[in-house]
Amino acid sequence: MANLVYKRVSTDQQSTARQDLVLDEAGIEDPVVFEEDPGTSSRLHPLQRPKFRELLTYARPGDTVHISEMFRLVRGTGHILDVLDVLHRDRLALRIHDGAFSAMDLTARHPRTGELLSTVKFMVQTLAAAGELQRDLQRELTYDGLRAAEARGSKGGRRPAVAADRTDAVRTAYLEGRSIAALARDCDVSRGAIRTALADLLPEHTVEGQEDVPAPELPVTLDMPGKVADFLRAAELEPAERAALDQGVTVRRGQGYTLRVSTTRAVHRQLLARCQPLDGGQGTPTVPAQRKARREYENRVSALISTGP
Repeated sequence: MANLVYKRVSTDQQSTARQDLVLDEAGIEDPVVFEEDPGTSSRLHPLQRPKFRELLTYARPGDTVHISEMFRLVRGTGHILDVLDVLHRDRLALRIHDGAFSAMDLTARHPRTGELLSTVKFMVQTLAAAGELQRDLQRELTYDGLRAAEARGSKGGRRPAVAADRTDAVRTAYLEGRSIAALARDCDVSRGAIRTALADLLPEHTVEGQEDVPAPELPVTLDMPGKVADFLRAAELEPAERAALDQGVTVRRGQGYTLRVSTTRAVHRQLLARCQPLDGGQGTPTVPAQRKARREYENRVSALISTGP
C-alpha cells in the first residue's frame, strides 16, 4: 500500500520547511509526494486543488494520505466533511502527524450504517470551528493594525494609478526611450499602472502602415464571486488573464468577497471558460457553493456581452 504525502502553503513567500520536518520525523516509508504550487489558497476547496485531485486519481484502495496538520488540507467544517466522504468512498486512510487532529481516527465509521461516527463528527466540527475562530481573530487584528497604521499616516493597499496630470509626461518619456520600470519608480506606481497609461503605445498594440485601424477594446469592470476567483488563481492562465486577476480589487461581503476585475470583454469570456470545471462532470466532484458561484458569474458575463459593442 502506498504512502501519499500532501503539502501546501498559502503564499509564495512561505516554504514547506515545517511540514517537511514533521513528516520526516514521522518516518514515512517510500512517500509519494504531491505538493501544490506556492500560493494555493486555503479558500479553494481541496477537491478542486490540482495536486490533491492528482493524488486522488493516483490513489488505490488501502493507500494512506499523510499530512503534517489538518489545515494544510482543509479550511473549515464543510471542507473536512467533504474530504472525509471522498476518502471513505475511495477506501483511503488519513494520517495527520501534528496538531489537534493528530490523535484521532477521522475515518472511523459506524459498522452498520457506514456513516461517520457521531463522536468523530462532533470533534471535527468543534476543532474546525476553533480553527476558523483563530483565523477570524487574526484577520480582525490585521485590520486593526492597518487602521492604526493609517492613523499614523501610512497608506496601505495598491499603489495608485498614474495621475491624470502626469500621463502626457509619462507617454513622452516612454517614446524617448525611458523604461517601464524606471517610469514606475519615478511615479511611485506599479508597472501595471504604467502599462495601462501606455496601452496604445506598447508594441503589441502598435500597427504601422495601416489606416482605419480599430481602436483598442476598452476594459470593462465586472464583479467576480470569490469562489470563482480562488479557483482561477490556482489554474493555468494566459498572461492577460493572470494580469486581470492580479490587478482586481477585493470587495468584502459578509464572510465572503468578490473580486472587481477590469479587463476586456474577450478576457472576461476566457476567464468564464476557465472555470467550467466548477459545474462538475467528467469525473470532477461538484461543490454546490462553487457551482452556484460559477453560474452567477456566467450570468454577469452574459449580461456584459449582451450590452457590448
